[in-house]
Amino acid sequence: MKIRKFAKKPEDSKKRISTKPVICYPNENLENENLDILHKARKYLKKETEILIPPRDAKTFKVKAGNFFRIESIEGPQVGDLNLFQADNLDEKFYSGKTRALYGTHLSVGDKMFSNFPYLRSLATISWDTLDWYGYDKDGASVHDVIGTRCDPYTSKLISGNDYHYCCHSNLTRALVKEKNLKIHDAERIVHDVLNVFMLTGFTNDTKQYFMKSSPVRPGDYLEFFAETDLLGVLSACPGGDCGSEHSSDIAKCFPLKVSIWNINQKFLEGIKFSSPSKYNKNHGIN
Repeated sequence: MKIRKFAKKPEDSKKRISTKPVICYPNENLENENLDILHKARKYLKKETEILIPPRDAKTFKVKAGNFFRIESIEGPQVGDLNLFQADNLDEKFYSGKTRALYGTHLSVGDKMFSNFPYLRSLATISWDTLDWYGYDKDGASVHDVIGTRCDPYTSKLISGNDYHYCCHSNLTRALVKEKNLKIHDAERIVHDVLNVFMLTGFTNDTKQYFMKSSPVRPGDYLEFFAETDLLGVLSACPGGDCGSEHSSDIAKCFPLKVSIWNINQKFLEGIKFSSPSKYNKNHGIN
């Protein structure tokens, strides 16, 4: 947390502190050329199917490249933890850390969800967000973060000493076991850091600790994505409910979430540029 200071301050400390920040990954080249096409195409979407995610549980869903999916609040304020995989290759999955480095701590319309190395391509683009009006509040909080990794039983055990089996990590693991007929330790190894859908989070000003607030999501709100490759999604309805008090327990009031899959006549997507895996030659300087 870097609050305690034990080291002696050097004479040139002011000079060292006064350096100006530089953006690590300028993202001008990532400007989404597809967004105008996606926004015009949205009015032609046709619902294909729906999946209900029970509270404190997770389910899988599949989306074909060129189709859309939505995560929707239906009964009450509820946040969800989302994992995405390339449907035919579970080694390729959402990379929240690099997505965060490229876009920032929270995602919204036009942002892409990049996959891990060596693929590093956009798995999906956020095409609509009914909560984009929220922006950042006075505490520096916003929705849909790529900061928190997911609630999990290991951290819960570390902090509370309790065994709790319905954290998002465990929920995602169970859903993958069922969908892919995996052994539990094999499923757990590919569960990855999530997109915290609808979760309202930030960092405190003093200690820079990760905090959460009651989500502004209400029934009817949704986050919509455009699939740039065939996807296997896994969504957990977090045991924290709206995450306004605590998680990793049965205390919070929780609600189901809905995932809906939407298809579209591909003629309305004419001009769309689909992402492809990185063209880096993977030599890594070894001749």
